[in-house]
Amino acid sequence: MQITKTQIQNSATLKEILSQPEIWQSSLRELKKNGSLETALAESSSRTEWLFLGCGTSFYLAETAAASWTLLTGQRARALPASEPLLFANLTLARSAGLQAVVISRSGRTSEALRAANLLSREFRVPTLGVTCASGSPLEEACDLTIQVFSADEKSTVMTRSFTSMLLALQHLAGSKIPDKSFPGSLEAMAAHFSRQIRALADRIEAFVDEHTFADYVFLGQGPFHGIAREASLKVTEMSCSYSQVYHTLEFRHGPKAIVGPDTCLTFFLSESGSQAETEVLSEMKELGGVTITVCNHANDAIRGSSDFVFELDLAAPELVTLAPFVVPAQLLGFYTGIKKGLNPDHPRNLTRVVILD
Repeated sequence: MQITKTQIQNSATLKEILSQPEIWQSSLRELKKNGSLETALAESSSRTEWLFLGCGTSFYLAETAAASWTLLTGQRARALPASEPLLFANLTLARSAGLQAVVISRSGRTSEALRAANLLSREFRVPTLGVTCASGSPLEEACDLTIQVFSADEKSTVMTRSFTSMLLALQHLAGSKIPDKSFPGSLEAMAAHFSRQIRALADRIEAFVDEHTFADYVFLGQGPFHGIAREASLKVTEMSCSYSQVYHTLEFRHGPKAIVGPDTCLTFFLSESGSQAETEVLSEMKELGGVTITVCNHANDAIRGSSDFVFELDLAAPELVTLAPFVVPAQLLGFYTGIKKGLNPDHPRNLTRVVILD
């Protein structure tokens, strides 16, 4: 069934994607006003190791938040699917007096997240911090403390602004823990900066999708950008039912590059710290005939010469500030690819907004 222009303009998913810079600003103001971040910092001040848990998109958020936490605070942090401690608790949970768990769920009702929170709190006596977009949810009851990002909640099944907004909340929490207090302000500046770019970006992505048809989608990122690549891959799969894969950028040349051809779309999330090595892989894939999308903060001639599409954030800020806006091109790619295939991203195939188990 062909989706009309009016349906596209009225799509809840598209509206939620485009609302992100505004929602980021309001969410950060909301968190500063209600004091939940300060309370979480005070209650967790003695914690020396952090465990981030989630399911689906919330797991990829957990991965990105864990990387941000370690890079900002210097403390050890890791991420697991919420199901992992349920099935292999003794393998995945260290019985450490310094462990702090963070359980992420947009709805606060995801069964595996709730079960993990209860297991950690009741059996392992691990302090738990819930992160959600819902009010009065079961997650709030299961956790010792909760950070709620109300304005980021969505009507859509597919998570977009909830992912980025909860990520910013956790990055703000990490940035508030360190002596240099400039990082939270950089997040606010990023949101204002990106608000001036997002609509033009959407138009460019729509035109790119109209001009291309792909059999394979590949998303590549290293370090803190790997979780962003995983979430980007999921967005294209969910909204367009396309075949999508994700790899660490430099690992892609070790075998997976065999699939590269004119019907392969490769999206590179370029870091600044590893830009030279990652750009070499970008150049190699372009030479193999792949169609390349590059998402970066600053693009040079080498990047532009090897890219069919470039989104350049062009922001003077710490590298970790770029994580949330970097995922937006993939959200738009998934949305417009789904539309081109006659799908309705507001009602993705086989998916429900919350996974609740009996």
